[in-house]
Amino acid sequence: MNIRANKPLQPTRRKLIKGAAAMAGMATVSIPGISLAQNKPIKIGMPTILSGRVAMLGISSRNAAMMEVEKFNAAGGLNGRMIEMVIRDSKGAPQEAARVAREMVTSDGCEIIFDGEASSGAFAVHEVARDLGVLCIHNNSETSSLTADPKLRIPNAFRCARQGIQDAIVGGAYAGQVAKDKGLKQWMSISPDYAYGRDTTAEFFEYLKHFNKDIEVSNQVWPKLFQADYSESITRLLQGKPQAIYSCLWGGDLTSFIDQASIYALFKDRQFFGVNMADYAVLTTVKSVPAGLHSGNRYLRSFPNTPANAAWCDAYFAKYKEMPLNWAWQNAASMQFLTEAIKKANGTDTKKLSDVLRGMTINSPFGANGKLTLRAEDQTLVDYAIGWGSLNAKEPFMANPVPGNWAQIFELESAWKKAKGWG
Repeated sequence: MNIRANKPLQPTRRKLIKGAAAMAGMATVSIPGISLAQNKPIKIGMPTILSGRVAMLGISSRNAAMMEVEKFNAAGGLNGRMIEMVIRDSKGAPQEAARVAREMVTSDGCEIIFDGEASSGAFAVHEVARDLGVLCIHNNSETSSLTADPKLRIPNAFRCARQGIQDAIVGGAYAGQVAKDKGLKQWMSISPDYAYGRDTTAEFFEYLKHFNKDIEVSNQVWPKLFQADYSESITRLLQGKPQAIYSCLWGGDLTSFIDQASIYALFKDRQFFGVNMADYAVLTTVKSVPAGLHSGNRYLRSFPNTPANAAWCDAYFAKYKEMPLNWAWQNAASMQFLTEAIKKANGTDTKKLSDVLRGMTINSPFGANGKLTLRAEDQTLVDYAIGWGSLNAKEPFMANPVPGNWAQIFELESAWKKAKGWG
């Protein structure tokens, strides 16, 4: 799938070139007030997942990005230069994500990679950005190592997405307190078997134990990514008889698991902590939201509970007739950073854009205090609204969220990096 937005009118450019050719005998050609460079689009390539079981990731990412592109172009672009998005389907395959990203730069003339892949594809796109030296912003990958590991870091790649370690600290603090209040000592987990699932689950339990030293993890279950049938995994969870279960399943995988597990009464007399539950894709798709479910916020109109967040959500719904998802706010924020950087750098030079983006702060409806920052030291997003809470079956779904403490996040995250040799 190839989507192009606001392509400049080529006949005007061809006429100018033809006119210049007709004046070949002259030393110079001067056309006051007209510049061919002004007609050249700012081409941005976006590999993402637009088909298959998790197409919702790519569709919501694309929709939110295009809303911001339309605002930029409607305001005149950069001195008349409009953004033209080249958006293609990677089908959720890392090798296809890499191929598409490379082709966008080498064949389509894209100057920037706007990465809409999940973690499985983001690492592949990251290596393309390393090889070609173009600016890359990862908008969906939450695997901590993508930006936390200095060996992976490159000066031209940024991450505008929540990060697993940050979610784990907030989730660990919240779940640790719930575990104390309810006497939840025996835990198990079910998470997808790839980098994000393994890393995020390990990080959650690390901080759950940090905040509650009585926790015991008896077993962990690792279904394949995009698995259809969870009966075997559910049986293992039932046999383990945990008091609480953690999961970072997401999207269609999470909805399938919740519906199947409800049939087996897995949630009866158990607490379930699913970091990715509080998102409209899940809450509006599962047949019923069982009691005893807890989640970190993904995207909810009511969190942060501000007029700016509600207005953005309403605008998205009015345009697309569906509620925005976690991937939507991340891609919207990323395009807000990028368009502001393009204006400040007065162009698309990779080094200039990277220098502007590094440490940049913008006003945003998704910020914990109305602002977002791309932290300079590791070029990743911080200060976004983050919290955990128990879930209800209807809006606002999470009635009393417990906001994360960013001072605590920074302190524990720094110690975590040092412990891994990444300080």
